Amino acid sequence: MKNKALKIIVSILAVLLFVLTERAQSQSVKGPGVISGRIIDSLSGQPVEYATISLNNLADNKVVNGTTSDDKGFFKLNDIAEGNYKMLIYFMGYKTSEKNNLVISKTSPVISAGTIYLVSTQTKLKEAVVVAEKELIENRIDKTVYNVEKDVTSQGGVATDALQKIPQVSVDVDGNVELQGNSNIRFLINGKPSSIFGNNIADVLKTIPSSQIQSIEVITSPGAKYDAEGTGGIINIILKKSTIQGINGNVSVSAGTRLENGSFNLNARKGKFGVNAFVSGNAQLTSVTNTSMNRLTQDPAAGQSSTLNQNGQSNFDRNGYQTGFGFDWGITEKDNIIGSLSYNHYGNNSIGVTNQQSILQDASGNTLSNVGNIINATNTFNSYALDWNLNYKKEFSKKDQALEFLCTSSTSNTNLYYQQSQKYTSTDSLFSGSHAYNPGTTKETDISLDYTHPANENVLFETGAKAVLKKINSQSNVSLLNPVSDEYAYNSSQSNSLSYDRTIYAGYISGTFKMKVFDVKTGVRYEYTDTKAEFSSVGNVNIKPYGTVVPSFIISHAFKNNNTLKLSYTYRIQRPDYRDLNPFVNSTDPRNLTTGNPDLRPEIANNIDLGYTKYFDKGPNINVVLFYHGSNYDIQSYTVYYPNYTIGDSTYKNVAVSTRQNIGLENNFGLNIFASVPVTSKIKLRSNISMFQRYIINTIDANQNISGFNYRINMNATYQLNSKLSLEFFGNFNSSRVNAQGRMPSFTTYNFAFRKQLFHDKCSIAVTATNPFNKYVDQKTTLNGTDFSLVSDRQLPYRSFGVNFTYKFGKLEFKKQKEAEDINLTNPPSGN
Repeated sequence: MKNKALKIIVSILAVLLFVLTERAQSQSVKGPGVISGRIIDSLSGQPVEYATISLNNLADNKVVNGTTSDDKGFFKLNDIAEGNYKMLIYFMGYKTSEKNNLVISKTSPVISAGTIYLVSTQTKLKEAVVVAEKELIENRIDKTVYNVEKDVTSQGGVATDALQKIPQVSVDVDGNVELQGNSNIRFLINGKPSSIFGNNIADVLKTIPSSQIQSIEVITSPGAKYDAEGTGGIINIILKKSTIQGINGNVSVSAGTRLENGSFNLNARKGKFGVNAFVSGNAQLTSVTNTSMNRLTQDPAAGQSSTLNQNGQSNFDRNGYQTGFGFDWGITEKDNIIGSLSYNHYGNNSIGVTNQQSILQDASGNTLSNVGNIINATNTFNSYALDWNLNYKKEFSKKDQALEFLCTSSTSNTNLYYQQSQKYTSTDSLFSGSHAYNPGTTKETDISLDYTHPANENVLFETGAKAVLKKINSQSNVSLLNPVSDEYAYNSSQSNSLSYDRTIYAGYISGTFKMKVFDVKTGVRYEYTDTKAEFSSVGNVNIKPYGTVVPSFIISHAFKNNNTLKLSYTYRIQRPDYRDLNPFVNSTDPRNLTTGNPDLRPEIANNIDLGYTKYFDKGPNINVVLFYHGSNYDIQSYTVYYPNYTIGDSTYKNVAVSTRQNIGLENNFGLNIFASVPVTSKIKLRSNISMFQRYIINTIDANQNISGFNYRINMNATYQLNSKLSLEFFGNFNSSRVNAQGRMPSFTTYNFAFRKQLFHDKCSIAVTATNPFNKYVDQKTTLNGTDFSLVSDRQLPYRSFGVNFTYKFGKLEFKKQKEAEDINLTNPPSGN
């Protein structure tokens, strides 16, 4: 099966590359002509990167040449024959721009189209008030950008509600995120790392209100400049911030049956100095989750089998808030300083009751014991993080030449507490119990220096160095119940501590080459990792330093008829983080223990993407991505059954222990298709289909290799009744997914929403409904391992209704700046 999938991928690659070669060879007659220019957003004055430029012959309107703008908005068309031409410029979210009567002759072979301003498809200029809207999803050549501000059904929701709508991204009902089937993702906030993501990413994302997010960037093929961390790729969450002159801001408040959140943003800018501040909060109201489990286990040594049945309920709630401020200052036209400080908090609470029935049988099926008991358990988790960063950028007179220094630091404190007690169903007396307090800290400091040097207008080199200093400390204090005295006493044999220091030194070099047929960006990064660890149970642990060579490349080609083809390769690494390493044993359920694994090795991956994007006249577009992701030392949760399991001086019987393990090799072969179609001027449809075949070679249990087909389909429909009122529907289905030991459940979610603009678009009100016809999402999971099989079911409350109110205030001043005042750009390239 694996060889068949490989042959399919290789065949498709060969066909597409053949098409690319044929198209490149069938270009029209070459000539001495050159046309250059620059593409600028008419509203912000910023460059429009990767806009498509098409050159048509006026005589027959046939396309004769084409290219895309670079990251500064510049473009150049070469080898143009003599004649009269018109140029069309396309980019999603903007009106098509047309420039006529471009004449190439012997006397004038080189001409400049000048600066071309693209106008948003929904831009209004009235009394210096500016309202600009972009497309919901932008498929750029190196990343996918999801403009959350445009999303109606995410109003009143959180970051995970927005993430599930992005191509190649999937989110389960618990908020766990995968990118092209890989959950090891490097998350950034405003392009910077935060230690708060090292604890529980799903919980963090559920405490960031959608109203606080401007956009989300998804990068599946990061270049050499990026950290190698994250085998799945990078997701960058960009919080709201305005760069427009004047004082402005917005307030957003949401109330609902399941979620409540709010945010406040304030921006002020005068000349080249701007400041911004924000505060936001989120709460998931208390909800009841129903759970059941049936586990069958075998003890070959004793010739016995055991059945464990569990039924329970838990009350769960979650809360979080974020606040911070930042500034940016253009000291001169070539010198810029940016800084920010933010504080983040999130936490959750769970209180539950579980009824257990444990039946022990001999080899003949005779019942040896049948014991029922009740577990009362409480779990509380809190995490706090303080992040700051300072960035200085120096630009030179030569276009694209720049020196940049960045220092970021993040410190998080976590606190996990649980308490559980057990009693037999036949009596009210407690026979067992424990509680534990697990404080921990994570501190990370990143210092980097980057330099960009253009050799000429077609060759750009980048190089830089970085140091990452990370320190993790964890302390667990466990107390056990004495049933006789009914008191809890500290237990030193089960308590432990962890000290983990990791330093990464990195350097990279990369080059971008604009050729006649291809654009190429390639580079290599080297990261040297030095780790020191100390565990209270075993003392210092010898971890050898290691070096990692991280190559990457992207080859792209822009066709004449508004489509592009891109082939990329990246090598990635996933180092275990706090949640993976923490040796703290959570025994809230004494029959199902969870713990971290300090002995984890880094996961490494080889990722290949082949992407094709096509823009059609009148707005439709399609993006197709073929991908292969191969991970070695793949990190996954893994469950092992023990008839007897000893922790310190305590022995747990008939217990399953779940921890993070390097399970072996995982290969994913997949296809993702995204399409956007404006059916009419008022109705737009978007759909995303993602599918992949997963192969897992299990090196822990040699006979437990597994494979399976996974897919996801969603549909987003927007109906703009008028300029003030819009309706939206979003539906999503995820198939069941295989992991190292079984299958995770399938699920369906759907949302309805409408938004009404009020008071000259200064206010808006949105009403949302999530799964209105289904109170619960049923989650049935199967798990199989050596000597055990398990089936569990959760009824997760998901139905919710909400209302969101947003108010924008302040005067937005728009002034078109002169070319010389744009500190990010210099003169356009010459035509020579």
